[in-house]
Amino acid sequence: DGEVHINELKNGSTEMFWNPTSEVRRQRLKRHIVLFEEQTDFESERLWQHVTSAINKGDQHKATQEKFVLEEEQRNAARERRESGTEWKPLLFQHDAGTNEWHYKYEDLRPWDPLNDIAQFEKDGILQTMERHLSTRMSNHKATCINNQITRHKRSAKDCRRRKTSDQPSNHSQNTESSCSTPESVQELSDDDGKYLDVTGLCAQCGKEMNHLKEIHSAVLSLQKAQQDIHR
Repeated sequence: DGEVHINELKNGSTEMFWNPTSEVRRQRLKRHIVLFEEQTDFESERLWQHVTSAINKGDQHKATQEKFVLEEEQRNAARERRESGTEWKPLLFQHDAGTNEWHYKYEDLRPWDPLNDIAQFEKDGILQTMERHLSTRMSNHKATCINNQITRHKRSAKDCRRRKTSDQPSNHSQNTESSCSTPESVQELSDDDGKYLDVTGLCAQCGKEMNHLKEIHSAVLSLQKAQQDIHR
């Protein structure tokens, strides 16, 4: 939050390196912190609360004692797991045996897309990105469902043509589930042959995510309206 200078030891000159002006402060992102009473026992703010309190009071001796208590509890817990043969399984991190490093399971290293990405947030330790459009994962999943429908539709049409060209008399045809019948009206989604597909038949996951996206879109519109009111 303060100015940072570069001091040249050879000639004693000083150069301004960083100056957090009021304009810079205004552009900062708002910091959101989970309420203390909603934090679990192992979240940093709650876990280190007594150490933090001692530091803020300038009591270095008390801070050291509290830190020792925490570390000793962790050592005892590790010893008990080792003796009982219990494997420690982190919820949010995984170990890379190649580099001997721990990595966050849900890290998102892709570049920020200002045209599609709305906000990034953490819920229950999992990093998530709110997007304007369908994510690539969901788009691919939906495309797979639609392609399956196209295949079934073409196979049905092929069987229908085969039956029509057979020697079976037409009066033997019945309107059963396996017979050819005029498809019901569906949403305007077609394949390369111009045949319409029933996109309402997508799998449950697609339908659930579509409903979720509608809720997010509605919430975003509400937030945008609130921001406009605030600006006015």
